[in-house]
Amino acid sequence: MKGLSFNVFAQGGPMMWVLLAMGLAGTLIFIERLLYLHRGQIRSTAFVGGIKNILAKRRLMEALTVCEETPGPVAAVVKSALLHADCDEQAMRLSVQEAALIEIPVLERRLGSIAAIAQVAPLVGLLGTLLGMITTFQAFMQGGNYVSANALAGGMWQALISTAGGLVIAIPGHLAYHFLSSRVRAIVRDVEWGGNEIMKYLLIEYRAQPAGGKGGPGAEGKPAARP
Repeated sequence: MKGLSFNVFAQGGPMMWVLLAMGLAGTLIFIERLLYLHRGQIRSTAFVGGIKNILAKRRLMEALTVCEETPGPVAAVVKSALLHADCDEQAMRLSVQEAALIEIPVLERRLGSIAAIAQVAPLVGLLGTLLGMITTFQAFMQGGNYVSANALAGGMWQALISTAGGLVIAIPGHLAYHFLSSRVRAIVRDVEWGGNEIMKYLLIEYRAQPAGGKGGPGAEGKPAARP
């Protein structure tokens, strides 16, 4: 069975080796991107909630340590906001945006390569088809009025197998690209939500808390006014 499969592959012509290389490259890129995105996708709601609980105890350094130990772009954006916790809103927002601009292109890295493979594979298969048809017409010309079926079979096999090979690479390539793109969009939404949520907390609730973390804004050791 293996010999038969290799014989069919070989009958596809030289373009089958190009398609094989493209298929292997696309598979390796897909696996690498899938593992990277899986590592970078965290439960953003639980993570931001935990950071808020730490900040409620006025433990900013502990919150920064948690962000450094947590992989993914959400933690990086939250860390950028924490580093500017004492700055004004504009400076904090610019810092968060800069962190997002650094992290998002890393998520999208090499997705274009998968898309290119999926788009070019049918063209490579079409080129193999044309080469097979050229081989077939050469057999016609060399055989004169009497051409055997075996003389034509080689070119026809090459044409058909090359077309099939291009589609075999292109269809999974398109599916892989759209799957990874959906994962990237989900992480980007988490990044945007996490950055906005931590900024609102730092600007409103965190700064409204007293330094000791207990009591209201008026609890500063002064005696209460008598009625």
